[in-house]
Amino acid sequence: MKPKKIALLALFLLIYLVGIPLVLKGKPYFLGVLTTASVLSVISAGVWLIFYIGRINIGQGAFTLVGGYTSAILVSRLGCSFWTSLVGAVVVTVLLSILIGMPLLRLKGVYFSMITLSLTETARLAAQSFPSITNGAKGILNLPLPGALKIGGLTLVPDFATVDKHLAFYYLGALLLIVGFAVLYRIVNSRLGWLFRSLQQNEDLASSFGVDVPRLRVIALAICAAFAGVGGAFFVAMQQSVYPASFTVQDSTYFLLYCFLGGLGSVWGALVGTFVLFISFEMLQGLNQYQPLIYSLIMIGMMLWLPNGLLSLKLPWGRNHFVCADDSAPEEREVER
Repeated sequence: MKPKKIALLALFLLIYLVGIPLVLKGKPYFLGVLTTASVLSVISAGVWLIFYIGRINIGQGAFTLVGGYTSAILVSRLGCSFWTSLVGAVVVTVLLSILIGMPLLRLKGVYFSMITLSLTETARLAAQSFPSITNGAKGILNLPLPGALKIGGLTLVPDFATVDKHLAFYYLGALLLIVGFAVLYRIVNSRLGWLFRSLQQNEDLASSFGVDVPRLRVIALAICAAFAGVGGAFFVAMQQSVYPASFTVQDSTYFLLYCFLGGLGSVWGALVGTFVLFISFEMLQGLNQYQPLIYSLIMIGMMLWLPNGLLSLKLPWGRNHFVCADDSAPEEREVER
């Protein structure tokens, strides 16, 4: 990464971690909007990774819902802490993605997309169909706030009930965003990332060179599901409840749109698209019945004049092609083996 980009990233982190909390202290609504955008961008990053291997995933809402319910069940029924349930949500969503991914990822094009579209509705119906576990349509309510995270007697994270919970969730969301995109950046700029890219270019050619295509597809979907599991557990903790309709097909579509708007050609596309689209949506709340119309017109305009996303603009951190987020050429990079 060039020094100029490092400086921009450092400035962003300074504003995000220090400036915004100082300015918005005592304004829970605005903190909530930014917190939600942070975690939605992490979930959308998983969708972007599936784009990276040449597939379109419209089922991210299903994994997010499964992650949310896993966390809620572990906390409410087994008495686990939020931090334990967060790990549990990731494990369950990853295992589920592997289970359904092995047969599902054999499909290509519109067939794969349509099947993933049905996953979210399937997850919603499943949540309603097992009331003894999920409490059915009533959902799981009155979940406690995250407690303190201690390791060896050292408190790493305070009990959310003893501090400003809005600020606490903001920083937790910021941490998830930073870690999530750092992981995504590292993956894309690793040997695994180049193998993923080979699937997007030509799966048959990659297979002829000895690339284990089915295995790579499942790995990508597992990473995608892990991001969704983390996001689902976070939102359940923040809202202290979960319902079968907490994440719907509409949410899965939004995760897709966030990636399109930001730009599929950059690892940061999901981040930019989520913040711009979600915050714009919140700003239009006051327009009442005209909100969907204006929102749709904005989206159509963006797709007409910026078909490659916002990051196709000539910005210091943007690009016009499918980037791997590293400035060095492939032949100049030392690939880890």
